Amino acid sequence: MRIISGTFKARRILAPKKLPVRPTTDMAKEALFNILNHRYHFHDIAALDLFSGTGNISYEFASRGTESIVAVDQNFQCTKFISQTSEGFEMPIQVVKADVFKFLEKTKQPQTIIFADPPYELELEKFLKLVELVFQNELLETDGVLIIEHSKQTNLSSASQFTEVKGYGGNRFSFFEN
Repeated sequence: MRIISGTFKARRILAPKKLPVRPTTDMAKEALFNILNHRYHFHDIAALDLFSGTGNISYEFASRGTESIVAVDQNFQCTKFISQTSEGFEMPIQVVKADVFKFLEKTKQPQTIIFADPPYELELEKFLKLVELVFQNELLETDGVLIIEHSKQTNLSSASQFTEVKGYGGNRFSFFEN
């Protein structure tokens, strides 16, 4: 994986092969950040990266100037890798090892952007539970957005607060707003 833009543009990050992850493709990540770049000044936002895996999305936010980033994953090897990588690059990423659903039930810190990249095989009810927890617990700032990455077979348009879906190859990003 590589960082698309910002301070660390074109840096390649090699994750250990043993991590149980499916990183967002560079093409899809670039398209997503082009959308976000038109809506936000990255140095003014707070970002929450759920099911963060390799930290791919968190690194992109940090490279673009975001200083408030929380990366959440329940796998110890993933959180260890993100911690080591972000420390090596001196990126302001707070890494939390936790079950995402339990984390969302307990956290009270509103975010500008919440990005979730759960396993594609997650049951539809769990995808919908993510949306429910974010809005029920008022975890988005007024102008914030929840973005969930999923496969083209998953349809989240029936969820409350759904605004649009964008597709890139086999990846889909569903957007949810206040």
